[in-house]
Amino acid sequence: VPRGQAKGLTWFTPGEDQSLVSANMLKARIAGALGGRAAEQLVFGAGQVTTGAGGDLQQVEQMARAMVTQLGMSSVGTLAIDDGGFMGPSYSEELSTKIDQAIRDLSDEGY
Repeated sequence: VPRGQAKGLTWFTPGEDQSLVSANMLKARIAGALGGRAAEQLVFGAGQVTTGAGGDLQQVEQMARAMVTQLGMSSVGTLAIDDGGFMGPSYSEELSTKIDQAIRDLSDEGY
């Protein structure tokens, strides 16, 4: 039962060394972060989901984006891509589409 202002806040406690994290562990974290939204959808229906999962969705996007663009843990390939900082990314539209699709695939897999 959620208590306090955080509603359905979930914390992961490290059971082992966190300096090396596997792709499976990151996928499990993504699935865990999407659990609240999935529960809302099952219990209340798609039309009644709340804004409560907003922070979780941001975390999922950040984890999935890192897996794709920094850690080489996706179908895009084993590469690290600079986001370009202030000037924005310096890669092609084709690569951008592949990155977006890989992020969506990781999110959908976790959901």
